[in-house]
Amino acid sequence: MKFFTKEVKIALVAIAAIVVLFIGMQFLKGMSIFSSNDLYYASFNDVSGLSASSPVYANGYRVGVVKSITYDYNQPDHIIAALDLDPQLQLTKGTRAEIASDLLGNVKLELHFGQSSDGIVAKGDTIEGALQQGLMSKAAEMIPQVEQLLPKLDSILSSISTLVADPALKGTIHNAEQLTASLNTTATQLNRLTSHLNGQVPTMLSKADTILANTETLTGNLSQLDFDATMKKVDATLAGLQQLSAALNSPTGSMGLLLNDSQLYENLNAAMRSVDSLLVDFKQYPRRYINVSVFGRKNN
Repeated sequence: MKFFTKEVKIALVAIAAIVVLFIGMQFLKGMSIFSSNDLYYASFNDVSGLSASSPVYANGYRVGVVKSITYDYNQPDHIIAALDLDPQLQLTKGTRAEIASDLLGNVKLELHFGQSSDGIVAKGDTIEGALQQGLMSKAAEMIPQVEQLLPKLDSILSSISTLVADPALKGTIHNAEQLTASLNTTATQLNRLTSHLNGQVPTMLSKADTILANTETLTGNLSQLDFDATMKKVDATLAGLQQLSAALNSPTGSMGLLLNDSQLYENLNAAMRSVDSLLVDFKQYPRRYINVSVFGRKNN
């Protein structure tokens, strides 16, 4: 009778499949099957989200896995998690294990090392564990404050809605738009004026230089004048004018008599009237004064 019958072969294949399935599940969980990792323990009051096969990290690097979690029914606040860690990792005294979770809900265990000078934690010893205050925990702590702010926020939104619906606000916005347009126009005009002035500045500077040069020339010419000689000439001219004025006012001179003798004035005036009468009579009766005849004189 053969030992490896058909039934035995089927049983052996089934056992091998179960072993492979177990090893595969342990591998997927991160459990070490054949390696000799070091086992440590962490004590927690609360292990929310932590489970066996949760990864263990140190400074962002995966160094092991949570092998198992034991709940002490006699001491509910004393929960022990077995940590299967890399044998090359050495835990310093004061190291803490904190349960952390990300926004996707993935839970992991992070190791925070203590002072290296305090010594090394022996294999199989227990370290302190705690929950990490992550962003979600902080957000949960802020929920009561947010609930208190909601009524005030609703009141603020209502006030804003009332303000937006006010026609005066629309008028103010319209006026602000007009004012902005006016300011833009003014700014454009100022830019044009500035550009024009910038273009005229070289010409103005050139003219100013010319004026300064002429002023310097005039100042130089004035500095070269002989003021004493000029003043003497002016004094001489004034003296001559005084003599002329004295001669005109003197009753003995010809010009003085002409200007001051009233009888001479009357005689000249009478003579002018006589000449005027003679000219009028000459215009009216020219034949009295001029008589020209081709055939001889004719008696009137």
